[in-house]
Amino acid sequence: EARCLQALRVGAVSTGGLVLVAAAIAIGLVGILVPFLPGTLLVWAAIAVWAFLEQTTAAWVVLGVATAVIGVSLLVKYLWPVKRMRAADVNGWILAAGAVAGVIGFFVIPIVGLLVGFVAGVYLAELVHRRDQRRAWASTVHAVKGVALSVGVELAGGLLATVAWVVGVVLTR
Repeated sequence: EARCLQALRVGAVSTGGLVLVAAAIAIGLVGILVPFLPGTLLVWAAIAVWAFLEQTTAAWVVLGVATAVIGVSLLVKYLWPVKRMRAADVNGWILAAGAVAGVIGFFVIPIVGLLVGFVAGVYLAELVHRRDQRRAWASTVHAVKGVALSVGVELAGGLLATVAWVVGVVLTR
């Protein structure tokens, strides 16, 4: 009788399935650090696929927790650093210039070009705007700190969602 119930259960994601979900989550976590991958979305989607295939109460609770954690982290990701950058008088178009220069740098200098391009773009835009090297550099430092804070908050949300998934896998096994 227990075997029949286990066979009827929709869930019971195989070990191979768990490895694929874990790989998608890992790629998503890397994607948070590499802006060309949809990191947080990939983490959430992998957990959602797992919950849909597992179809247990624990899996749905894990998906709810992951959704809430990721949602809050994305909200904080945009509100907290923006508030700090506004206080430091860093304009949005300066960040946009840094982003464009970062994308160009990514293709010009492998691996570190994104960071180098972003910093150079923000500094040059601030230098044109402020016409003072010290103030331009101070604004650049604030912008880099704001972006690092933003990425850190998003990564923390992705990692907490991953922990929730691992707990869910343990509970459903």
